This record gives sequence, C-alpha cells and structure tokens, in this order.
Amino acid sequence: MARRTHTALAAGLLTAVLALSGCGAGGGSDSGANSDKQAAAPAPHGKAGFAGDAKAGAGSPGAGSSGTAKKPNGLTATHVIRTASLSVEVKSAAKASAAARATVEAAGGLVANENTEQVDDTHDSSHLVLRVPQDEYDRVLRELSGAGKLLSRTSTAKDVTDEVVDVESRIATQRASVARVRKLMERADRLADVVTLEGELSSRQASLESLLAQQASLKDRTTLATVTLDLMEPEGDAAADDTDGPGFLDALGGGWHAFVTTVRWLAMAVGAVAPFLAAAAVLLALWRLLRRRGGKAGPAGD
Repeated sequence: MARRTHTALAAGLLTAVLALSGCGAGGGSDSGANSDKQAAAPAPHGKAGFAGDAKAGAGSPGAGSSGTAKKPNGLTATHVIRTASLSVEVKSAAKASAAARATVEAAGGLVANENTEQVDDTHDSSHLVLRVPQDEYDRVLRELSGAGKLLSRTSTAKDVTDEVVDVESRIATQRASVARVRKLMERADRLADVVTLEGELSSRQASLESLLAQQASLKDRTTLATVTLDLMEPEGDAAADDTDGPGFLDALGGGWHAFVTTVRWLAMAVGAVAPFLAAAAVLLALWRLLRRRGGKAGPAGD
C-alpha cells in the first residue's frame, strides 16, 4: 500500500513538472514570435520616420559600429609638431641664404618663404621659413646654427597624437553617417522625405570635408617641421673688424683717392687765389707803364 502511494505521488509530481515546462516553453515562444514580428514590421514611410532615422544616424559618435572612439595605445604612432626659430649673424646674408636653401633641399625639405632686404643702406638681412622632414630636423638645425654667430635659438615640440586619433575616429563616424543617409534616400518614395534627407546629407558631407581638411593640416605639420631663420649682417665697425687686412688693390685705390683729393684741393686753392693774382698783375703792368713814361719825361725837361 505504501509503495502504491509513493508511486502515485511520483507520477503526480512528474505530470506537474511536465505541465509547467510546457507552459514555460509556450510563453517563451510567444514572446520570441512577438519580438520577431516587431523587428520584421516595416517602418512607416512618412516624413517623421525617415527624419527620425537620419537624426539617429547623426547622433553621438557612439552611433553605429564605427562610432566607437579610438583611444591611443602603446602601438599607436606618436605625432609631434616641431617648430624652431633661429637668429644668426653672418658676413654675407646672400651667401648664407643660398647655403641654407641647399642644406634644406638636400635633406628633402623646401623653402616656404624667403625675404631679403637692405637695412639702413649698410647691410642686408634675410628671413626664411623652411620646412624640414622630422627625421632630418635635428641635423639641419645644427647646420643652420653653425652658419655664423648664433644670436638666439628657440624650439618647441607639441604632441598631437590624441588629436590625430580623435580626428580619424570622427572621420570614420561621419563617413558611416553619410552612408546611412544615402541608404535612406534610396528607400525614400516621397518628395518631402527626399528633400529632408538631401539637407541632412549636405550638412554631413560638409562636416566630413572639414574633418578631412583638419586631418590634412595635422599630417602636413607632423610630417614636416617648421624652422624660421633670420640671417643678419653686422653693422658699422663690427663689419669692418670682420674684414681681412688691406691688400695691394686697396692700397692702390687709397693712393689714387689721395692723389685725386690733393689735385682737387690744389685746383680749389688756385681758383681762390686767381682773382688776386689777376689784380696784382694788372697793377704791376700799370706801375711799369707809368714808370716808363715818367723816365722819358724827365730827360726831355732838362
């Protein structure tokens, strides 16, 4: 009797478990079917539906698979903007400028700007803006500093790796956003939807072009360093002290100058005395004439 009772209880429990499992499975199937129906249900073709999709695509940078922000890690290349400013005193600004151009071009760089002018009509000065590859930056800077007497030197280095990575991430996000709007335009069948999406596409393409221009500027500044070089010739007595001693031609030129100066002074002296000599000659001639007449008149009277 007890065995029959235990068997009946086990059968009842088994039936209850099977009933509960069937209910749970049925509920899960119903919820899954409802989810599938909601996912498969087409979005309304009205203006609000397309505008909502477009705005969702243009949301935060996290929208879309490509919207995940990229963070620099140990393998990310370092991007640095280097600038330097040099002021050097040289004997000849023209020769030093030519040497600086040759040095930069040999290193694979270029001269972005050059200006030479005469100061106080006594000496020249040159201003050059040079673009130098990052790998040759230190070597070129040493050569330019040794072109003459170094008056001043300043250099800066700015790490823009985070900015470069951020711009690249934003470009990827913006490109994905533009692609989504294009797909929405292909599905649009109402004029109002097309007009709205064209406005969204134009705005996002403008933002993408702005980011691409920023990326190009960062690439240029991190690839080529900028060196500002000022070359100045010494003034007055300093220039005279730097020149070599006088040679034969210098002595010949100085002697000729002294000779011309002496002749000029003599001519000026003769010119200044000439009127007095002329007056004295006239007076002497008159005196002699009167003396002769006086000598002839004396014997005749006797």
